Amino acid sequence: MKFFIDTANLNQIKEANDLGILDGVTTNPSLMAKEGITGAENIIKHYVDICNLVDGDVSAEVISTDFAGIVREGEMLAALHKNIVVKVPMIKEGIKAIKYFSSKGIKTNCTLLFSAGQAILAAKAGATYISPFLGRLDDISYDGIQLIEQIVHIYNIQGYDTQVLAASIRNPVHIVKCAEAGADVITSPLDSILALLKHPLTDIGLEKFLADYNKGNK
Repeated sequence: MKFFIDTANLNQIKEANDLGILDGVTTNPSLMAKEGITGAENIIKHYVDICNLVDGDVSAEVISTDFAGIVREGEMLAALHKNIVVKVPMIKEGIKAIKYFSSKGIKTNCTLLFSAGQAILAAKAGATYISPFLGRLDDISYDGIQLIEQIVHIYNIQGYDTQVLAASIRNPVHIVKCAEAGADVITSPLDSILALLKHPLTDIGLEKFLADYNKGNK
């Protein structure tokens, strides 16, 4: 399972990359705004800055909702850097655009996906990735992990090449459950990735090892 980080913060991207486990980045206009990055020119420059930090796919989101606008934005974004994946919303015009991008060899990430039916349409259109938002499903009392399992099962049966990119990760348990469910990729805030490092018995064991070592060196 590949690890992407879901942020626009360059310091967090660098920290995750320095761990040696980072495979890519996802971001969106809301995450850009959180870092104070607004305006088309600044956003475009920031995408390039992210691509120069990471040797992996970087999802860059379109904001248009009509076919012509999605295609225009997507082609512009894809031309910025070889790592760019065009992030397209799960709407009718988005599916049409994904089919177009697929025919042109442009990688895509179908986002805001919440059902197996949507996942089938995106795969049929040739999406490189789909992004089921499991945390947001959990928020309304649906089982987000169950959706990941269902989509993985369908894709395996049908032989679709589209990768299941589990999004809206809220905690380290989500990451582990996605691995169990067979997700190809997770995209997560840095805090949840770093939380995988933590276990109280690790801390206790390390403290004891160091204490015993220091006793023998006094």
